[in-house]
Amino acid sequence: MTRLLSAATLFALCNSWSGLRADTKSDQETTANDPAIIAGDAKLETLWEEGGFTEGAAVSPTGQIYFSDFGQPFDARPARIMKFDPATKKTSVHSADSKMANGLMFDRRGRLIACCASPIGGARALVQVGSDGSIKTLVGQFEGKRFNSPNDLVIDRQGRIYFSDPKYVGPEKMELPSMDVYRYDPDGTLVRVTKDITKPNGVNLSPDGKTLYVAETDNGTAQAETDMDATPGRMTLNAFPVKPDGSLGTKRVLVNFGKQTGIDGMTVDKKGNIYAAVRSAD
Repeated sequence: MTRLLSAATLFALCNSWSGLRADTKSDQETTANDPAIIAGDAKLETLWEEGGFTEGAAVSPTGQIYFSDFGQPFDARPARIMKFDPATKKTSVHSADSKMANGLMFDRRGRLIACCASPIGGARALVQVGSDGSIKTLVGQFEGKRFNSPNDLVIDRQGRIYFSDPKYVGPEKMELPSMDVYRYDPDGTLVRVTKDITKPNGVNLSPDGKTLYVAETDNGTAQAETDMDATPGRMTLNAFPVKPDGSLGTKRVLVNFGKQTGIDGMTVDKKGNIYAAVRSAD
């Protein structure tokens, strides 16, 4: 059973979460025991355990925690967006049918933006989630072809949305020839910002907005539910300089996980430390 854990204590699970120093080139320093990262009196809490497969936690401007919940198996019920209230400790349904919403983030106007994946009638699009839980597509195609399975997003100070478009599961056919990272601008412009990642997953920005972090988590297949023997590809964490116009500079590999499974989601604190959900044992 999948559990949503409080963000303040989730980092204490050092086998699942690692604190990575974003300002170093090669060290892979684990800071799970650093009191500057995790308070000595931090405790692990189970906040909710009634879901199937949780993803994409995001904090609203009012402090509510929104997260995605997929049915297990996927066709057991529609995917949902849930809302946890820290004041009451209660969780409620915000969107009863999120069209497979995965990564979530609030923009500076307070709008909830989501990446909707492909399986079981997913929207395969970057969407806006209304206050009533409704789903409105912002963009669903690149050069006339549907996205693969949008996964994660991050929004910069200018309101530009960077999002990843891999595909891991589901029978849906890919229309695009590759899995890439895109930028959706406030004026509606859509740009593919890099093809230099074989399979992008989590994305985030440095506090100054000058670096885009991209997790490359290549499991070797777009249909993991049937292709059990796929050979994994690259598993890395990468940094791209962000130019003033929003385009990206040359990729720099921060961490190479080798044969271990790489990063799913990640976040960055105000000091620039990266916190990443990983499955690697080291």
